[in-house]
Amino acid sequence: MVLASFLFATMSVCVKLASAHYNAAEIVFYRGLIGLVAMFLLSRLQHCSLRTHHPWAHVWRSVCGVTALSLWFYAIGQLPLATAVTLNYTASVWMALFLVGSAWIMGTARVDPRLVTAIAVGFIGVALILQPTLTQNQLWAGIVGLLSGMLSAMAYLQIATLGRLGEPEVRVVFYFSLGSVVVGGFSTVVLGASEHSVRGVLLLMGVGLLATAAQWALTRAYASGSRLVNASLQYLGIVYSFVYGVIIFDDPVTFLALVGMLLIVGAGTVASRLKPTPMQAPTPPNPQP
Repeated sequence: MVLASFLFATMSVCVKLASAHYNAAEIVFYRGLIGLVAMFLLSRLQHCSLRTHHPWAHVWRSVCGVTALSLWFYAIGQLPLATAVTLNYTASVWMALFLVGSAWIMGTARVDPRLVTAIAVGFIGVALILQPTLTQNQLWAGIVGLLSGMLSAMAYLQIATLGRLGEPEVRVVFYFSLGSVVVGGFSTVVLGASEHSVRGVLLLMGVGLLATAAQWALTRAYASGSRLVNASLQYLGIVYSFVYGVIIFDDPVTFLALVGMLLIVGAGTVASRLKPTPMQAPTPPNPQP
């Protein structure tokens, strides 16, 4: 997860630079194409079959993941780097919200008030981060970044499910990359393709290679590692992105935005360590004769 966070942050730098040459759909397409080729070659080296017995699970993961990726790439191109990355990292807060909502609707678990508090604090952090965007006419981009975090949460939950089903990392990333190619390619045809340059091609290659390596590391972490450790370590990506944004892009980071980032990190870390307490199962009635 430490490696995945660093690679994703570095990839986000390439995405922001590439946004000056290509739209988000094109970046998603080339990111998926490079990942598709890389995972195909890796599967051959590892003698890992790409045939799956859970195609719909991969489809659902790809729908959530590719949509989240597209929204995130758009936000990166429009917002300060650390802001866009932080909004995407609200995934842990969204996952906690899904967990609480499910427990409340199903009535299968008692919801810890601390978890509800963590969720509330997380969204207060979101409000503080979005506040500066109001004065910079970037509210829409901020909402898009927040939506990318919500969909990322759904994608991460599906990655964990695929891991429990025994799907290897190479196969999971391969089908995600395939989804990126299909969606990104169709969107590029509709929106139109941009002209290539040497700088643009190198940036696209950087996005694809870094994203593929990061996705593989992320999938391996969630499939075989501790969920709590993963949820805590993933916030290193915000630190990396903050440093990149200040040094490379001279991004202005306001005091409110910094406080918002800290609140989101704290809320996400707490939320990842809490979960609804299962209620004692009721005694089943005696069967009727």
